[in-house]
Amino acid sequence: MKTAKRIIWGVLLIAAGVLLALNALEITHINIFFDGWWTLFIIVPCTIGLFTERDKSGNFIGLAVGVLLLLCCLGILSFSMLWKLILPICVVLIGLKLLFGGIKGNRANRVFDEMKEKGSTPRTGYAAFSGCDMNFSGEPFEGADVTAVFGGVKCDLRNAVIERDCALRVTAVFGGVDVLLPPNVNVKVETASFFGGVSDKSMKTAGAPTLYINGVCMFGGVDVK
Repeated sequence: MKTAKRIIWGVLLIAAGVLLALNALEITHINIFFDGWWTLFIIVPCTIGLFTERDKSGNFIGLAVGVLLLLCCLGILSFSMLWKLILPICVVLIGLKLLFGGIKGNRANRVFDEMKEKGSTPRTGYAAFSGCDMNFSGEPFEGADVTAVFGGVKCDLRNAVIERDCALRVTAVFGGVDVLLPPNVNVKVETASFFGGVSDKSMKTAGAPTLYINGVCMFGGVDVK
């Protein structure tokens, strides 16, 4: 995915450079600095992210915001109306993401259902305007609930005993969650993001157990490494 992203950016930059050169030589007279041209710095990265990143919800929201801003700059919509609608639209999009995720189901929820059937209780970590360290060293790990609100949570799984698929439910609101993994665990992200997201720096291992990360990131994020 990173290679595809670099290729797309490379093609776009080459095209922009060629267009600027043609304009400078007066071969073409295309005005690239049209009203609202700056919105392309929102629209283009989000569009690329839709094709290259796992978590597409944040990019979809960003693309919608960028297009609405462009329409306002072009006079098709008014800024006063946009500011009234932008937050409700974002909230509705996140709600739709959660709704369809709940209807479709996801592996993280199934892991927690299996824990409940066995009588297991997931550990919880909560940080509000503070920090929280969760260390699972030497413990069997199946699942945990983590919440960071204007704070940070560190979930250390490097020395945990992970023998099967497990799950992590996260809520990051103006906060961050750091997940430290051993090298023999894969990651699958199933989050709804609003100006935030999940950064997965883990390595993939064929046949290894998978950690399913599910939840919501609003102006916050999860860093997996």
